[in-house]
Amino acid sequence: MDFILTAIGRVRGGRTEPTDDDWGASRAIVELDPGQFGDDALTGLETFSHVEIVYLFDQVAASDVVSGARHPRGRTDWPKIGIFAQRGRTRPNRLGLTVCKVVSATGRSLEVEGLDAIDGTPVLDIKPFMTGFAPRGAVTEPDWAREIMADYW
Repeated sequence: MDFILTAIGRVRGGRTEPTDDDWGASRAIVELDPGQFGDDALTGLETFSHVEIVYLFDQVAASDVVSGARHPRGRTDWPKIGIFAQRGRTRPNRLGLTVCKVVSATGRSLEVEGLDAIDGTPVLDIKPFMTGFAPRGAVTEPDWAREIMADYW
């Protein structure tokens, strides 16, 4: 089954290289496509502290996509796990999802902090973060997952 998605905008600014760590202070602007959206598309988003940004890892070549198990970040001291048990950019549909801090929302420009996408990245969707959609109950994760995130933000 195939789907056609159209980018709603692009990431502007922030980083130009897809490095693995220190994304916390990275600021970028998501610019909405003026051909699709008016200046009111982001109205009200400034009242939220955080948003979820869905984007496409467009610079990952189809030949780099992983569909099975691998060591996260190539580290053999971490277990070999399936691609759906990690958040790497070489995933089958090359989709990224990040919860970011809202800095401002004006017109068709959304400034965010902590977006781990590089300049020019196509944005597919923006959703306000609502606590009602946060996990219910205790959240568990393996030790390697906590270790991989130690310097990420």
